Amino acid sequence: MDFRGAHIISVKQFEREDVEKVFEVADSMGPFAHRELITKVLEGAILGNMFFEPSTRTRVSFGCAFNLLGGHVRETTDIETSSIVKGESLYDTARVLSGYSDVIVMRHPQAGSVEEFSKASRVPVINGGDGANEHPSQALLDLYTIKKELDSKSLQIDGMSIAMVGDLKHGRTVHSLSQLLHLYKSIKFTLISPEELKMPRKIVDSLTKAGHTVTETDDMESGLNDNDTIYLTRIQEERFSTKLEASIYRGRFRLNQAIYTRNCQPNTVIMHPLPRDSREEANELDHDLNQHPNLAIFRQTDNGVLIRMALFALILNVAEKVNDNSMAVGWYTEKRFN
Repeated sequence: MDFRGAHIISVKQFEREDVEKVFEVADSMGPFAHRELITKVLEGAILGNMFFEPSTRTRVSFGCAFNLLGGHVRETTDIETSSIVKGESLYDTARVLSGYSDVIVMRHPQAGSVEEFSKASRVPVINGGDGANEHPSQALLDLYTIKKELDSKSLQIDGMSIAMVGDLKHGRTVHSLSQLLHLYKSIKFTLISPEELKMPRKIVDSLTKAGHTVTETDDMESGLNDNDTIYLTRIQEERFSTKLEASIYRGRFRLNQAIYTRNCQPNTVIMHPLPRDSREEANELDHDLNQHPNLAIFRQTDNGVLIRMALFALILNVAEKVNDNSMAVGWYTEKRFN
């Protein structure tokens, strides 16, 4: 794909070589994300960060990525404080706010809303999550993390085994990651969920059609066997009609040290898109795994900045200019990025 000026709405836009290009640029962003060097390649550029649904990591990560490239960030963080509550259409909102920005990241609770917005926007739009539909930048950072974790174990994405656990019906992160993994070969998927929260049939069918092996089960412990990666998700409470309905499933699929030791290979990578629900009745990823060397959840969040920097650099056509006039960091920092 030609990234210059492109909207990033769906992982379906990507071919494998596009993913590899994003990863190549992400690798080059390390010194800037790790605060070893400063670049002003996007000095004067403005990111419109429009989040009409709650977010911490995605919103701050996109803003941080843009700032690290030298750009400025303007945010809308609550649909109730926007003119949308006055009846303004997405079309009008897009026409106006794209006049104030050079690129826009948008999250919205309604599936398809970001694509609708992008059609009226005068600048590139990145989908930061549209309802239960897609979350393309999360899928890219998840796959980037999987690649780096498997590389460290002399494994590769082609031919790997992955267990996806939890609310697979509503989880846009597993939807997008599954679709991105279409681009690879001979992957074994084990989909672990309650019957009512199974992965959408169209995604399962497309995986099998692409030559991957898919097993669906509601037995977590048996499903965890023989996987290179475990990808857990929380129950997507906000997608249910009531909190009471969501509570029926909360806490049914938990991973802790004892379950991991009993069922997983010693090098199985543990991932989660966050936030993990740490309430006692849920606790799908126990804190007793916090110091486990295979827990990659915080490496995921660090990788998110690299991937989002890469997307901005490619879309705004500055990937080859990032090192121009770079300079050393002028303050003291002892952050560890590992």
